[in-house]
Order: sequence, then C-alpha cells, then structure tokens
Amino acid sequence: MSSTPSKNTSSASAKRLSRPARRTALVVHVVASASWVGLTLGLLALGITAAGTGAAVTVEASVRAMKLFADWLLLPVAFLTLISGLVLSLGTQWGLARHRWVYVKFWLTLATTVATVLALRPGVNSAVAAVATGGPLPDAGDVMMGPIVSLSAYVFMTVISVLKPWGLTKRGRRLREAGGRRSGTTTKPAESAERSRPARLGT
Repeated sequence: MSSTPSKNTSSASAKRLSRPARRTALVVHVVASASWVGLTLGLLALGITAAGTGAAVTVEASVRAMKLFADWLLLPVAFLTLISGLVLSLGTQWGLARHRWVYVKFWLTLATTVATVLALRPGVNSAVAAVATGGPLPDAGDVMMGPIVSLSAYVFMTVISVLKPWGLTKRGRRLREAGGRRSGTTTKPAESAERSRPARLGT
C-alpha cells in the first residue's frame, strides 16, 4: 500500500523538467515574449506613421520596414514563445489544462500566432505591393489593426501571467482530488499550505 504513492510521485516527477532546464525554458519564454511585445510595438509605430503621413517616400519606407519585421522576426519569435510556453506548461506542476489562466494563455498565444500568419503578414504584403507601384496606401487598417489586436492580446496575457486568476479547471480539480486520495491524510496539511502559497511560474 505504502509503495503506491511513492511510485506515483516518482513517475510524476520524472515527467517534470529539472531545475536547470526549467530555468532555461523560463528565461527563453520571458525573452521571447518580451521580444514579441517589442516587435508589435514597433509594427504599430510604423503602421501609425504610414497611415498618418502624406509623404509617399515615408509611407513606402514604413511599410517596407513592417514587411522586414513580419517576414524575418515576428514568426520565429511567435513560435519560440508558443513552444517555450508549452515546454513550461507540460514540464512543470502547472500543466496545460489544470489552471484556467494557463489554458487561456495557450489558446490566445496560438490564436495570435495564426493571426500573424493569416492576417497581419498578408495585410502588410498587400500594402507593400500597393505603394511599391507608386500608389497610395490601400487601407490604414491593413497596417494598424493587426498590431493593435496583437498588442492587446499580449498585454492581457501578461496581466494573467502575473495575477494567475480563475483557479483550477475541472481537470485540475479532478487531478488534485485524485492526488489527495492517493497520498492519504498525511499529506493534507502540506497540500493545504501549497494551496495558500502564491503561485509562481517556474518555481
């Protein structure tokens, strides 16, 4: 009987990242996320410049710079953020579907990555194609709405990463209850203390 909890504990810990690997993944995730926010701010500044100026040279320079960011920097940073977040979720106690804030953040990250591929980059490319032939900017929304929506999503994800709201999902509650039944009454005080302790990602 007593060997079952220890076997479950060892198998669960085997799935988790080691401390150095967890810290490395956390640093990569934070740097990639911050880079994504910075790139989006740069895209928004360039989009506002392109939409607000009347000089054709400035418009073309702005949208060409946006294309450079979108083609060479934005997608690698987006995928690095998504992958490092998955590694942290699946390799630590947080899990991917145990806490609502982690679950929401994952889907928002995935949605913004897909939107970058399907909406932001095509909009920038069409703007570049239009101004390259000497024409005016076809639509200010093509170069502004993508960065605005993305930046709003990133700010929201940053807020929930800090506050960690909404508690456990149904799956998370079931796993916690199952773990409590397996470990018995001797671990309930420790479990209660863990619940009351502020949660921090990567610790």
